[in-house]
Amino acid sequence: MKNYTITVNGKSYDVTVEEGAGSASAPRSQAVAAPAAAPAAPVAGSGAGSVRIEAGAAGKVFKLNVPVGTAVKKGDTVLTLEVMKMETPVVAAQDGTVASIEVTEGQQVEAGDLLATMN
Repeated sequence: MKNYTITVNGKSYDVTVEEGAGSASAPRSQAVAAPAAAPAAPVAGSGAGSVRIEAGAAGKVFKLNVPVGTAVKKGDTVLTLEVMKMETPVVAAQDGTVASIEVTEGQQVEAGDLLATMN
């Protein structure tokens, strides 16, 4: 438990923060999400491919740039997220083939959500 003093518009508030208390969200996997614009790290996954591409930040799927089965090079944009009103490319971490797309255009995603997989 940690105590903090926060000032908002000139008014101070004392707050206490307890780790893990009252969390309504489901536990996340142990995999660490890469930043949205950075290559995703290869880890074992539940999708069709062996390389997971995860959201680095919460946002909305703006555009699916490539269909399943497309060969991509390291750094190619697989899909684009809209994060804080900015288009953010999500790129391939390595050369390979897109094995699955796990989201649809317009879908809201959270940081760490599986977006696609590659082989």
